[in-house]
Amino acid sequence: MFSLHEVILRLSFAALLGAAIGVERDLHRRPAGIRTSAFVCMGSALFTMLSFELAKIYGDTSSTRIASNLVQGIGFLGAGAILREGGGLVGLTTAATIFVEAAIGMAVGGGLYAVGGYATGVVLFGLVVLGWVARRTNLKVWIMGFRITASHAENIAGEVQRLLTELKIKPQQFRVSMVGVNSVVEFQAEVGHRQQEKVVERLNRVGVVTEVTPIEGHRE
Repeated sequence: MFSLHEVILRLSFAALLGAAIGVERDLHRRPAGIRTSAFVCMGSALFTMLSFELAKIYGDTSSTRIASNLVQGIGFLGAGAILREGGGLVGLTTAATIFVEAAIGMAVGGGLYAVGGYATGVVLFGLVVLGWVARRTNLKVWIMGFRITASHAENIAGEVQRLLTELKIKPQQFRVSMVGVNSVVEFQAEVGHRQQEKVVERLNRVGVVTEVTPIEGHRE
């Protein structure tokens, strides 16, 4: 039988580890933030402890019955975070994070504090460090919509085409139109983070406004 002190310690530690992951999610405006992550970890820890205790009380030979069903149940919660948007899937990283949060909670609920703490560190490393590396090295590309508005005196269409060629960006649905006295260039393109930054940096100046919006979801 778990003592009250042990129960409080395990639940609190599980909630703390979940909240640590949730902070990163909230900072990047992703679903499953501090509260959700803390609840997933703490709930998993509680179910794990209940699985052992109830098996002892009722003489069930399978002390992991509830805990094993938790793996299936958490899959439904993770699936709810995955959405189809703009022809692509978003939320896969969030779903995977929820899944591993449940595993961390189960580890802490089973008294494996070091395992839970280490797993949390690996998750944060993956979300923060590997996420940064992926963005900076253009490992991930997204379909973005670009709209460049310039005064009629600017030969903006030719400049945009030269810049896209230089950055090796292949535009789709390239359109040039007039809105009042302004020239408007619109196109879609599959770009990496650095390419997107360079387009905005090179084009933005007095008299030219560059707008970028996601066409295919890229929320993790």
